[in-house]
This record gives sequence, C-alpha cells and structure tokens, in this order.
Amino acid sequence: MSQKLRLGVNIDHVATIRNARGIAHPDPIRAARMAAEAGADGITAHLREDRRHISDEDIERLSDQIDLPLNLEMAATDEMLAIALQHKPHAACIVPEKREELTTEGGLDAHGGENHLRRYVDEMVKAGIRVSLFIDPEESQLRSARRLGAPVVELHTGCYAEAGPETWEAELERLRRAAALAADLGLECHAGHGLSYDNVGPVAAIPNLVELNIGHFLIGEAIFGGLDSAIKRMRALMDQARAEALGNRSA
Repeated sequence: MSQKLRLGVNIDHVATIRNARGIAHPDPIRAARMAAEAGADGITAHLREDRRHISDEDIERLSDQIDLPLNLEMAATDEMLAIALQHKPHAACIVPEKREELTTEGGLDAHGGENHLRRYVDEMVKAGIRVSLFIDPEESQLRSARRLGAPVVELHTGCYAEAGPETWEAELERLRRAAALAADLGLECHAGHGLSYDNVGPVAAIPNLVELNIGHFLIGEAIFGGLDSAIKRMRALMDQARAEALGNRSA
C-alpha cells in the first residue's frame, strides 16, 4: 500500500461558472494555484469537444503557469490528440464523451474499443505523456488497458458514490478487487467521480490506489467555505483513512 495518496483537483467547474457570464472571472488558473497551496498534488482539466467549461486558452495557461502536474482529460479524437501532443501535459486521461451528457456517464469501453484506442495510447506514450484510461472497475476493462499499453487506469467511482445501503458494500468491493487486479497487471491505479467528504474514506483506504481525482464536490464546497478549506479537509480525510488502513495492515 502506498504511504501517500495523491489528490488531483479538477477545476472544470470554476470555468463553468466563468462561462455562465462569458467574462474572465472566476479564473480557473487562479483556482489551480490555490489548490497547489492547499495541498493538491496535481490539477485535472477536461477539454471537452464543445468547450463547455475548460477552453484551449486555459490548457495553454495551465501548461505554462502551473508547477503542479497537469492531467488533461480528453476524448479519443484526432483534435484532442493533436492538442495533447502540442502541450505535452504530464498526463492525459482518455474518457468517454457524449455531447448531451451533463457529466461523464460511466467508464470508457476499453474492451470494446481496443482497435480505436490503440493509436491514441501509442502516440501519447511515445510523446512521453502518462496515459490513463477512465474505466469501470471490471476485469475485462483492466485487461484491455494492459493490452493497450496504458500505464495507468482510473477507476470510475460513480456507481459506488451513488449506491444505496443495499449495494454500497458490493460497489466498494468491486473497487477493491479492481485495484488489486490493476496492481497484479502492473498498472498504476487511480480513482474518481462523485467522491465527497462522506464517501472518500473507504476508497482512500483501498490498497494499491495511488491517486484520487475530485472536482465537482470541492468546487461546490468552496462556495460555502472557500477552496482552500475544502481541499485541506478532503486532504485530511484521505490521509486519515490511508493512515488507519496502514495501521490495520501492520497490526
């Protein structure tokens, strides 16, 4: 189990608020700087095909002005591949994308889309970009990610986050099994989607997870208590859960 669980902060919805007025405020780059000061280990930004929140200029400014690693979330399209190869972010996470969806709905079908995805993975890996695939916690998806040569997977935690009392433990166990299999396959394992103060602890305690990516909840909490406070509390909850898990394993 990794001693330190990394926190990636997604700043998309700072840009969503900015774009509601079509002006320059609030600035997602300022949010990225604040996240760094509050203890984030990386910045995630999803450049969607319809540019509904993060813009091309945002990606350029983040690449030039932020010291933290940048994780570019992107669809597997030629346009997005060209942008990734131009800016060469630290990481690029390939996600499914539908124009009509409000947010990413489920994981990428790496198993059914191996032929389509292979070129995107290959070209970014050759460019020195750490490629990850955002997938559901299923064995077939993990094995396809391994065959594609992606060094990282990010497990979709949406079903866990939305589960009721009757399915919560089963969804958590799916994540545990997937993280263990990822390690067996030699994949670095991340997780994210729908995580909050109330549900992050059990996920943070999962062995072999090395990074959580959280955005919408943190930006929402920032409205009430500030971004610095929201990130510091999430960081503390993650650290506490990981420390307790390490303690239990060594006892």
